[in-house]
Amino acid sequence: MPSWIEQSAHRGLLTSRYPRVPASDAEVPTTARPPLAGPEGRAAGPGPDRCPVGAIEGVAVDQGRCIRCARCLADGFRFAGAVESSSPSRAALARPAASDAGPDPRRAPLAGLGRSLHLFLVDVGSCNACNLELLALANPLYDASRLGLFFTNSPRHADVLVIVGAPTEEMAEPLRRAYEAMPGPKAVVVLGACGISGGAFRGNPGLRAGCDELVPVDLYVPGCPPTPVQVLDGILSLAGRGRGDR
Repeated sequence: MPSWIEQSAHRGLLTSRYPRVPASDAEVPTTARPPLAGPEGRAAGPGPDRCPVGAIEGVAVDQGRCIRCARCLADGFRFAGAVESSSPSRAALARPAASDAGPDPRRAPLAGLGRSLHLFLVDVGSCNACNLELLALANPLYDASRLGLFFTNSPRHADVLVIVGAPTEEMAEPLRRAYEAMPGPKAVVVLGACGISGGAFRGNPGLRAGCDELVPVDLYVPGCPPTPVQVLDGILSLAGRGRGDR
């Protein structure tokens, strides 16, 4: 018997209350939070040379590249960033931000659609980790339908195009066609380091550096992979309903 069914039989089904209440440590473990420089950031080690994806620049970490490998912890970095870490700006994923203004405020391009959004998933070359975190929103624990989020099998019925994986050349045209088939207003969300920057596969032949080279992106959700709560907050923010927008 699957463990979640067994737990439900013993204690009753407990659906997450997020975003009404903050995410619990069980929903977002420490290692899933964005890494930030500690008080001694990089003082004790080689810093950027230790990062396999080149995400560290000084004391800033490019969350769009970070794969949460934890190698930087030896140099004073720590997993301490906010759960609500998505951003409409690729540049703002470098934290702390280069300017004093901080990350750009999140936009809500689908605020006029009310409380219901239909999602269409496109996998352009993933390891399936981001797929599983996204599809977990449909299980009884997160129950995204309670918030008006539904998955659809056709881009012609979708409001949000969700992209996962490192963008391969073979999937460039299918991705563009899926985007063009969607009615407006519409939004594009990219999940995970692979879709944002190429992740651990950046620079390999046959790959693009990021999905924003192929279609306009409205929201980046960093992580490797992002947790269901982080994905949920990012998608809800498109309608101005995410916890980070309160």
